[in-house]
Parts: sequence; C-alpha cells; structure tokens
Amino acid sequence: MVPAKMPIWLRSFIVASAVVLVLGAGLFGYRWYSHPTTLTIAVGSLDGEATRLVSALASRLAVVNAPVRLKLVETTNALDAAEQFAAEKVELAVVRGDVGDLSQAQAIVVLAHAVVLLVAPPGSSITEIAGLKRTSVGVIGGEMNRKVVDVLSDEYGLGRANVTFRNLQPADARRALDAKEVRAILIVVPLAEKYLALLRGLFLQTPKTAPVLLPVEAAGAIAEKQRAYESFDVPKGTLRGSPPVPSEDLTTLRVSFYVVAQKQLRAEVAGSLADALMKARRDLLGELPILSQMTAPSTDSDAFLPVHPGAAAFYNGTQQSFLDEWGNAIFLAPMIFGGLISILAAAWKFLQVRDPSKDERGLDLLYALGARIRRTEAEAELSDIEVEIDRVLQGQRAKAAAGDENALDVSTLNVAAHRLQSLIHDRRILLSARLGSSGQAVRPDIDRIERPAAE
Repeated sequence: MVPAKMPIWLRSFIVASAVVLVLGAGLFGYRWYSHPTTLTIAVGSLDGEATRLVSALASRLAVVNAPVRLKLVETTNALDAAEQFAAEKVELAVVRGDVGDLSQAQAIVVLAHAVVLLVAPPGSSITEIAGLKRTSVGVIGGEMNRKVVDVLSDEYGLGRANVTFRNLQPADARRALDAKEVRAILIVVPLAEKYLALLRGLFLQTPKTAPVLLPVEAAGAIAEKQRAYESFDVPKGTLRGSPPVPSEDLTTLRVSFYVVAQKQLRAEVAGSLADALMKARRDLLGELPILSQMTAPSTDSDAFLPVHPGAAAFYNGTQQSFLDEWGNAIFLAPMIFGGLISILAAAWKFLQVRDPSKDERGLDLLYALGARIRRTEAEAELSDIEVEIDRVLQGQRAKAAAGDENALDVSTLNVAAHRLQSLIHDRRILLSARLGSSGQAVRPDIDRIERPAAE
C-alpha cells in the first residue's frame, strides 16, 4: 500500500538505484575474485642463474595473466634467500634442501637438482675419496657447500685423514689447480650444459686425458641419515662423450632446489601458483632447457620437505572449484542476512520509546469527535469541531504521503468524515429547533422536520 503512494519518479529512482547497487556489487565481487595475487619471492645464486630462471617464470605468469604473480627479491645466494624466508620477510623463496632453516617451509615445486661432484685434474692418481688423504680440496660455493663438506668428512673420516677444504671463487679455481694449491675440486651444480662447460674449463684436457670424477660410494648411507640428500648415479659420458667421462655410471649425492612457501599461505593461492608454474615451465622449456628438471615435489607424508596442502591438491587433482569452495556460503548468506535483518527490525521496534499521546490513531480521534458532536449545545462549537475534523484529515493525508504505516487509508477516512458530517448536520437541525421553540423564528424546513415529533 505504501509504495502506491510514492511519486513515480521516486519509485523509478529507487529501482534504478537498486539495479546499480546490485551490478556494482557483482562487478566488485568479480574483480576481487579475479584480481591476481602478487607474492614476494627471495632468490639468489652465485652466478645469477636462479634469478634469471625465476625472472623468466615471473614474466611468463604476467604475460598469460595468471591468477598469481611473482615479485622478485634478489639475494646473493640460496643461503641468504633461506634466511629472508625464515625471517618471514618474503612469502616464497628458492632454497636448497640442505641450506638454511626450512622448518616453516612447504614445497610448491622442485625447481632443479644439483649434483655433488668431486673432480681431480687429468692424470691425477686420486681415483676415490680415500685418496684425498693429506691433501687440500677446493670448495666452489663456500658456505653454501659447508653442509656437504661436513657430511663427507663425517662419513669418510676426512678430518682424521688431514684433508683440508678451502673456499674458492669460480674464477680462482683454475689458478689454484695449476699452482697445485688444491688437489681436487668439490662443486655442487645441476647437470646442465652451462655448468658442465664451466667444469670442463677448469682443467687442461686433451683427447687422451680428462678430469677424474671421484665416486661417493657411501651416498646411499648418507641419504639415510641426511634426508636432504639422495643417492644419484651420474650417467656415463655426462662430462665428455668420447672417450666417455665418466666411463661408467658414477654414484654420488644429489640435492634439490625448491620453490617453498610459508605455511600460512592460503591453499587456493598455493594451488594456483603450482598450476601456473607448471604451465609456464611447459611454455619456456624450449628457451630454458634446465626447466626439464622442474617437477612436482614428493607428496608422501614422510617427504623431507612437506608439500604445501594447496599444491598437493593440485598435483593430486583434488582442487576445489569456486562453487565447491563457496557454494555453502552463497546458499546460506542470503538466509542468514535476511534473518538478521528481521531480528534487527524487531529489536528496533521493540526498543523504540514513543509518546502514547502521539500513538493515538486518527480513527480514534474522529470517534471522539462524534461523542462531542452529540453533546454540544452551541452552534459555534460545531464549527470548531468541523475545523478539528479538517485538521485530522489533513494530518492523516500527510502521514500517508510520508509513508507512515499508521496512516488511515482514504476509504476509511471518507466513511468516518461522512458520518461526522451527518452528525453535525443533524445536531445543527436539533439546535435550531430548540432555539425556535424558545420564541425565535423557525425556518420552514425545520418546521417540517419537527412537526411529526410534535404530533
């Protein structure tokens, strides 16, 4: 009933406003849901290769408009990246499994694998780790490979054998070998052509001579105790094809580089990141062959580095769709919202304090005027009552225009006003008749009305 009393322009404005609000809310919701999430990732390496690799992946995510984007924070090496990650300064990091504090890390992808290589110069009499007794070994990578040095020393008793380890920069390794300051080189690198070429360049070679790769025969035992490592066989001919170096598959240690995330990263974001990275890998594989090593981390419950639940859902094919995730909320939210509105409206009405005199309805006022009309003895008072009737009618019309739920409808007002007008008319006739019987002139119409009563 109330909307029918509103002007057409006001109703049109309300409908248009509601449509605009609904469309605006829908657009905002869509933009919020589809807006990409940007994550900071710490990455670094001695040669800058890890930074270049992650930068290419980040660029690809931006090109394909992936739901997750990467913002690089460059560090000097994987150890510094792990430290930034442990301090929660970044949300992601590229870390090596045996370096830094990874207690809060959960794996998203395995980015690459690095192999432990112990290499002696061509013509060296050293063919196994035991032959390093009382020699000096150059360690390329310094502190990054401190854990590898400790593991090998403990397993083979290199400390008791007076084997010393000396940190070297890649540019100094060739000079140290030529000057016999070191008798072998320890390096941990992926088996990619760039690093194999670097390793070949450290030694003078001829078609008949080649560097000597030392096997780590205890790799399986080490991997049992140090779960960051695994036993790995370097394929025959990896370093050189003819004659092959190594001449047979060579057992050594392998450690992985991971993209890790903080545990508190939302599952849907982690799943989207894993999905986007694996798609970017496929697109960039021709340009960056090293990405062939990029793979899913182990989803086993006893894996060395646990996989993030969101990434695990992606790899296992159990990711929830939008409706799976938000379906219950979409269904229940309108019901809960409507119930809350009803409760609030009831509470507001209950708590409202009103003046009882102002709650008196217009119909009651009109009924009270009817009693006054029957009791009045003066013509002037009837005129005053007519003025009050007009005031009540005007007040009710004003309430109706303002949307007051207590306003009387037009039909009720008309019936009540007609009834009161009839009472006033009859009362005037009666009062005029009384005045006529008191000796005043009586109008002919009054004589006709009063005469039957007199008879």
